[in-house]
Amino acid sequence: MKSTLETVMGRLRVKQLQLLIALDEHASLHQAAAAMAMTQSAASKSLQELESMLEAPLFERSRRGMRPNAFGHCVIRHARQLVADLGAMCDEVAGIRAGSGGRVAVGTIMGAVPDVLVPALAQLRQAHPELALEVIEDTSRRLLELLDDGHLDLVIGRSLVSDEPGRYHYHPLGDEQVAVVVGRSHPAPRTAALGFADLKGYRWITYAGHMPMHALLQRELDLAGMSFPANAVSTSSAFVTVAMLQGDPGLVSLLPAGVADMFVRQKMLRILPVRLQSRQQTFGIVTRRGGGLSAAARQLVAILKAGLRGPGAAQGKV
Repeated sequence: MKSTLETVMGRLRVKQLQLLIALDEHASLHQAAAAMAMTQSAASKSLQELESMLEAPLFERSRRGMRPNAFGHCVIRHARQLVADLGAMCDEVAGIRAGSGGRVAVGTIMGAVPDVLVPALAQLRQAHPELALEVIEDTSRRLLELLDDGHLDLVIGRSLVSDEPGRYHYHPLGDEQVAVVVGRSHPAPRTAALGFADLKGYRWITYAGHMPMHALLQRELDLAGMSFPANAVSTSSAFVTVAMLQGDPGLVSLLPAGVADMFVRQKMLRILPVRLQSRQQTFGIVTRRGGGLSAAARQLVAILKAGLRGPGAAQGKV
C-alpha cells in the first residue's frame, strides 16, 4: 500500500529526520548514532520504522558504508528542508518573544551585490533596523544547494543551473553585464575600442573552472581565435582580483560591471572598451516551491520586484 500523508504525519518523528541527515553526512550507522546520542540498535530500529512507514529502502550498504539510494536522496532532501524550516520557526518565534524583527538569510551572485542587493537591503533595514541579516556570496549552483538545505531564505542568482529548475520559483531581475578591467596604471591604450587580440601581451586573472566567468572568458577567447591562457592567475575571489590588478600593471581580468563600476568610482580600476560577444546571462529571485517565506523575506522579495522605485515601493510590516 502506498504511504499516505495521514500515515506519515501520524508516525513520523523529527528525530527520524535528523537521523537521516546524520546518516547522509557520516555514511555509517555507528557514527550517525553517536552524533545523535543514540545507541546503534535504537538508530537501526528508528531507520527500519521509517523505511516501513514509507514502504521503501532508503540506503544501500557497501564496504564504503551506507549510501542513500534514489528514495533516500529524495527523503533526505525533504528532511533537510523540514528540519531547517522548524529551526527557522523557532528562531522567528524567539525573535518575536525578544522583541526583535526576525532574520533573513539571502544568497547572491557577485554581480548582483552592488546595484541590486545592497540598495534593497538598505531599504529593508531603513524600515526595520532591528532585523538580523545574513548574506552569502557564491555561485548560483552552490547557493541553490544552501537554499535546498534551508540555510537560505532566497537566492539572487540563476535557477537554470540546477538539474531540476522546476523545483524553484524564479522571477527575473536583469542581465549580469561583464566588463574587462585593469588597474588604474595599466599601460593598455585609452582608445575608443579594443579587442581581445589587443590584450594578448598581458597576463589574465581568471576564475575557478566551476564559475560562470571562467566559461565566459573561454568563449570570448575562442571567438577571438585565441587560446585560454596557460599562465593565468586563477582565483574565486573578487577581492583578490581587484588587489592584484591594483598591484600589478601587467594584469587584466573580468568583473561584473556593477562591481567594476564601484571600484572605478573609487579610482582603483579602469574599464577597458572591449565589447563582449557572448550573450549576457539573466539573474533573478529564486525561492523554493512549496516553501513558505517569513514576513521579512517576503518584504525583501517585494522590494526587489519593485525595482527600488523609492522608499515607499514595498513598505509593509515585518
